[in-house]
Amino acid sequence: MLILALFEDSVIRTLFIFQEITIVKLTFICQALTAGFPIAQVTEAMAPCYFGDRSSSDTVVRLRTSDGRDDWLYCHSHILIEKSKYFADRLSEEWPTCQILDSRNCVEVYCQESDFDSHVNVLRLFYVKENSRDDIWHGVRNALGILRVAVELECSQIVTACVNYLEAVPWEETEEEEILKAIPGMGSQVLPVLSRLEPVNPLAIMRIFRAAIQLATSSPPLDMNGLKTSAQEQLEYMLTEDDDEPLLKADDEIRSEVKQCMSRLFARFNSFLESLFCESSELASETLHILQFYLSDLSWACQILTKLEIMRDLVICWMDASDKVVKIVHPSNPEPNGETIKMTLKTVEVASKVLESIAYGNVILPASKRLHAVKVWLPYVRVAKAAIDSATSSGDETLELKVDGELWQSLEPTFVSLVLTLPSGDQAEILTEWLGNNYIRYPDLTEAFDVWCYRSKVAKRRLTILDGNHGRSSTP
Repeated sequence: MLILALFEDSVIRTLFIFQEITIVKLTFICQALTAGFPIAQVTEAMAPCYFGDRSSSDTVVRLRTSDGRDDWLYCHSHILIEKSKYFADRLSEEWPTCQILDSRNCVEVYCQESDFDSHVNVLRLFYVKENSRDDIWHGVRNALGILRVAVELECSQIVTACVNYLEAVPWEETEEEEILKAIPGMGSQVLPVLSRLEPVNPLAIMRIFRAAIQLATSSPPLDMNGLKTSAQEQLEYMLTEDDDEPLLKADDEIRSEVKQCMSRLFARFNSFLESLFCESSELASETLHILQFYLSDLSWACQILTKLEIMRDLVICWMDASDKVVKIVHPSNPEPNGETIKMTLKTVEVASKVLESIAYGNVILPASKRLHAVKVWLPYVRVAKAAIDSATSSGDETLELKVDGELWQSLEPTFVSLVLTLPSGDQAEILTEWLGNNYIRYPDLTEAFDVWCYRSKVAKRRLTILDGNHGRSSTP
């Protein structure tokens, strides 16, 4: 009967129609009517309330900080009770320290100065309809501050709205760091915010790895090379061990997938070289660009294959193509220009990684192939360094060369090591040519010459001793 009487009042009926009346408000109305208050007075009390409206407020939230700040915020008890369990407890009869201030209930809330505005914003949100909150957060940092206070004041509706907002919007890097610091201490109800940062299922990682390696080793249209470069960079990052473990461990499945994709890349590179080798005219600009992309791909492939310890296939491919490469990409054929200098540098980068793998025993090749590597790439590197040094010192601003200083420093000991692995007669041939060459300064093979001289001088004595030991060990 009481409920039917309520609906006879037009104000309350309108509030129901527009969903402005809640269970808390309805309970408040019933209690007031049961206590004997006239329905007109009750409906007046239940008229729409506004934050800070002193004339209708029955509760003051006194917001204070340790710095002495003390603000009085005029609120309404039924709204505070409905929206916050914290305020519901503070305004209950069981709370003995509830003060009366200016004929109103008074709840003191202490907070840090940095959270002051967030407390005010939370109180404002008590008066905002749920379906009107999507556009009032004013950014990730503001929403995170509101969430922190809403959790503290046990405002479940606002917590849910904040979580939904933060989970859906993009974050800047600094915002992401703030979220990572704040969210874990707020309880399980806010953990959905971190869903984008959770570890990924290994099967999903493998699927994206396969898709990325296929793109990274493909030959897409020129306008897609930016996407391809991005895939290459991320693949290298996935396999790199830094402060964190690699996203992918180099197991047999990974190596097999990489080998298959690299084999297709090598096959296309060889076919492209064959087509260029058959051309007698000067290479067109577009063709030079394609060749430069291939060389960039191979330079990147060296990084990946070195991490996976499967450089052998690339070394064999590069050594088989070496004669063609030096004839097509040579700094003095034709007269060096910006494009050929860039390709020359990229060629040296690939050759450096290949020669390093051979020289230090990571890839085992017979002496004949090691000798061939030295005879092909030693003359090339001499001329290439001179041409690149000349280009970088010319002051040509249109030529954007990024020369790694360690490239030349690492190549020199690589050649020394490689020469010293050859039979002594082949060493003598290489060193004789080096001593009479105009480019004797680089690479400097002095160390190899010193070792060859020592080995050659003591060779007879050493071998005599070895023969003697062999003879004594053979005596019964």
